[in-house]
Amino acid sequence: MATTLGNDYKERIVPELKKEFNYSTVMQVPRLEKIVINQGLGAATQDKKLIETALNELTAITGQKAVPTLSKKDISNFKLRKKMPIGAMVTLRKDKMYEFLERLVKVALPRIRDFKGINSKLDGRGNYTLGITEQIIFPEINIDSVPKLQGMNITFVTSAPTDEEGFALLKKFGLPFKHEK
Repeated sequence: MATTLGNDYKERIVPELKKEFNYSTVMQVPRLEKIVINQGLGAATQDKKLIETALNELTAITGQKAVPTLSKKDISNFKLRKKMPIGAMVTLRKDKMYEFLERLVKVALPRIRDFKGINSKLDGRGNYTLGITEQIIFPEINIDSVPKLQGMNITFVTSAPTDEEGFALLKKFGLPFKHEK
């Protein structure tokens, strides 16, 4: 069963983008391929419980099991050994991706204090990364049980070849950008 945002993409967004950019076929229309949520935890080298907490929180937020990210090499100044857990991440695709995007846009982002929109700077290849400073904007997180406020990066990976097309796609999905391009 497809989600409402997934259906909306097929029924409304594809025809609008096809018309806006004069695509000859629906296969040219950019699509959202995946959403990657990443949490870097540098302090986890001293406190092992931070990784466990972050994994549980990301799993609760996304509805999909989070995996730890491991360090690639030894760095003695940071007391870091190769293959030590230093973060947590989740990659969402298909229905879970659309469900998360809908909750992010309609519930989580409006809970940010003094929220005026998100920056409209894409990476040059049609992808967008959104930085969030506190995980407590998600309703799945119980504020009383949070030992430490953590930020996270949410990356929207699209099939758009240019920033302009990627921006148009994400705008149609309802991401609240500050100013138009």
